[in-house]
Amino acid sequence: MCCNFRKQATELPICPLFWEEMTDIIIDNNSHLAPHKNYRERFDVTARKENPALRGNAGLLRSDKKPANGKTKKLILVGSPNVGKSVIFNSLTGSYVTVSNYPGTTVEVTRGKGRFYQEVYEVVDTPGMYSLFPITEEERVTRTLLFREKPDVVVHVVDAKNLERMLPLTLQLLEAGLPVILTVNMMDEAEAMGRRIDLLRLSEILGIPVVGTAATSHHGLDLLKKAVVEYVRKRVA
Repeated sequence: MCCNFRKQATELPICPLFWEEMTDIIIDNNSHLAPHKNYRERFDVTARKENPALRGNAGLLRSDKKPANGKTKKLILVGSPNVGKSVIFNSLTGSYVTVSNYPGTTVEVTRGKGRFYQEVYEVVDTPGMYSLFPITEEERVTRTLLFREKPDVVVHVVDAKNLERMLPLTLQLLEAGLPVILTVNMMDEAEAMGRRIDLLRLSEILGIPVVGTAATSHHGLDLLKKAVVEYVRKRVA
């Protein structure tokens, strides 16, 4: 990837070609287009159809398919504050979670377990962060978790209404060599304000799975689980 990054969390990566593509990905102010009501039909489709990075894995999610191995895998959720990350965490893990301070800090980290298509995952909900170049203690803890705990997959949750401001962190995660799935959350709110996002095109440009969700109404979460399992199995195959 061609982008270089400035250390200020609010600045965009210097990669003109990427940002030119964004004009084709995001279409705003389409008030004449009625918002979609059936989000289950819109989001809960096969991961291969929506994500070119997952194609060529037919049959991976069949109910008779055995897990790749018996080990518990690790999924780390990252994202800015107020993007719905905790809602997604609760949906992935259920009610049995542990909350503790990260060693040597007063920053809380939440952990839980989830089972996706016969695979068991430890799911870690990290403090909000804007950049891999930490400014706050919360960002330092999240950065440490990402590099010390060696996750099988990092799910970056972003707000569809503010996608442009949040993609720099996605690019930083990819530059760092982390296995990333991008979850564009609050799609229902974005569409209600007249915004359309071409998730397929965004996936093609980034080269990673991109999943649209409306987590508060549980739409797109089944697709996210499928994307996680297929992506991790493909990486270890």
